[in-house]
Amino acid sequence: MRRFVTTMARIVLMAMTCVALLAVASCAKPSATKVAEGAEAQYKSPSYVHKERFEERPVFVNKGGEWELPGTLAIPKGKGPFPAVVLVHGSGAQDRDVAIGPNKPFKDIAWGLASRGVAVLRYDKRTKVYTNPAKWGKNWTAKEEVIDDALAAVEVLRHSQGIAPDKIYVLGHSLGGLLMPRIGKADPKIAGLIVMAGCTRPLEDAILEELTYLASLNGPMTDEAKKEMAQYEQQIAIVKSLKPSTESSAPSLILGGPASYWLDIQGYVPAEMAKSLKQPMLIMQGGRDYQVTEVDFKIWKATLSSRTNVTFKLYPDLNHLFMTGVGKATPAEYAIPGSVAQTAVDDIASFINAH
Repeated sequence: MRRFVTTMARIVLMAMTCVALLAVASCAKPSATKVAEGAEAQYKSPSYVHKERFEERPVFVNKGGEWELPGTLAIPKGKGPFPAVVLVHGSGAQDRDVAIGPNKPFKDIAWGLASRGVAVLRYDKRTKVYTNPAKWGKNWTAKEEVIDDALAAVEVLRHSQGIAPDKIYVLGHSLGGLLMPRIGKADPKIAGLIVMAGCTRPLEDAILEELTYLASLNGPMTDEAKKEMAQYEQQIAIVKSLKPSTESSAPSLILGGPASYWLDIQGYVPAEMAKSLKQPMLIMQGGRDYQVTEVDFKIWKATLSSRTNVTFKLYPDLNHLFMTGVGKATPAEYAIPGSVAQTAVDDIASFINAH
């Protein structure tokens, strides 16, 4: 399990965990201690946040169960009941704020929405809290990693004082966005779904595309980088050739995850599944995002064009964290203190209030 977290954080969210990239082969994940220290020391509340308008209280997802997760509920002050949203993480061992160096995009979103009359539940991801491989076993999937806890968080909100139980939304970022249709299908009572930088293509293809982009930032690849890229390509080929009948003979870990993980999402096309959902949806995409690109956004838009309750928002100057930047996006900008753009937060609030 620990190896999967490290590998996926490095590959799928490499740009989030590396402050600079000298070559694909030299990228390393900073220690959790250093990331936490940097985040606490440099994090600055966005100007659009009004702390006097809301309060926070601790909550637990799966309370008392095998996978209990600590979280925080930001709830507007006042009479209520208020609409609410659950925030669902991307890949890797993410905390409730999705702390990346000095930046905390989920805290920005939570505080920004709570300042605008929307309650927000965010929680530490299961892969952050439980890192012992023995606890996870050998055949876990995205259901155990993400989906089950998101659905449990929705139930927490439904039974929370001051929350409108019929006005609960779910927002997924990156991998969370990719899985949003599965979450919506599992619980049709969810009032609406918000996809922030959600991939619509096979995850292994996105991994290769991102690795290729990152390698290109430094000119011609070194021999070492080429060798490592070839190893990833071999593993991607294994992922694509997996079948249920060959699961038992597959390597124990492929791209850091078990065969069961890849088989679970094999053939899953998020945008196609979303066509059959009834919930309103908001699809959001940063134009400078190289981890999930406009190619995915266009697929969402084309596939869901017949649905009248889906809203699409493209932000040309925002990156994968929905923070503003200029020029060609690189991993280094994730080390620069910033905030989720107010336009993105306002659009989320408007979507929720409109439905």
